[in-house]
Amino acid sequence: MNNPFSGTGIAIVTPFKEDLSVDHDALANIVEYNIKNGIDYIVISGTTGESVTVTKQEKKEIIKTISAVNNGRLPLVLGIGGNNTTTVIDEIKDTDLSGITGILSVSPYYSKPTQEGVYQHFKAIAEVCPVSIILYNVPGRTSSNMSPETTLRLARDFENIIAVKEAGNNLHQYYQLLKDKPADFSVISGDDDLVLGVVLAGGAGVISVLGQAFPKAFSTMINLGFEGKAKEAYALHYSMMEITSLIFEENNPAGIKGLLSYLGLCDKTVRLPLMPATNELQEKMEAFMKQFDKS
Repeated sequence: MNNPFSGTGIAIVTPFKEDLSVDHDALANIVEYNIKNGIDYIVISGTTGESVTVTKQEKKEIIKTISAVNNGRLPLVLGIGGNNTTTVIDEIKDTDLSGITGILSVSPYYSKPTQEGVYQHFKAIAEVCPVSIILYNVPGRTSSNMSPETTLRLARDFENIIAVKEAGNNLHQYYQLLKDKPADFSVISGDDDLVLGVVLAGGAGVISVLGQAFPKAFSTMINLGFEGKAKEAYALHYSMMEITSLIFEENNPAGIKGLLSYLGLCDKTVRLPLMPATNELQEKMEAFMKQFDKS
């Protein structure tokens, strides 16, 4: 199965108004801004989209807005995951996936399953999912690492499992996956700070948080990496290093929403239990942007 998820994907935020309702106008503007500036695909309703505090109805409306603005221009990925396998399967069956190219499904969190439990969870999902599946390993949030052996076992056993978003911030684990993966399976970085090295080692790109605020610079960096132009790519990487750290300093997506607020694309508002970026963080990000805009 061909993998349409190469290059720069963005884990898009869900903008909220001050009254905490979804800001669909801001969402549309962020989508258009990113498409015009070179990103390759959009991931809807992931961690950065505050999926755990978005209702089922809001999720449908968010998909509708993004799909309408996108109008078939880029592949769309939808986050459907959880630690109740039956519930995940039910959501897949109950969701209109006609305009969705693939789903991003997180490794089960909280329950801390064995590797065999992780395998059986994704086996059950793969057997019912009508679109491509990107596995999502993020042990910092799930408290459970999906081992390279489990990821690659799933890659070999199921044709519709076409990629993994690896976000363990562990270069050795990236290298294990890249070394042993099937030729048609992709390793996508979920770590904005490590992605360039992963691309140069054979990775398929990124699902980025920062990229939606810097779509042109980030996409250019990834494409230079694909071309093997390491020196030019690292120049861009170094220019964005400070802001990459800053947006994760307090929580995600508070940091990126603060940055998008500076760019005039959406409000800083997040839903509890998250808190918006503090004034101190906002000032540091804005100071960076003023310097970056002059460079």
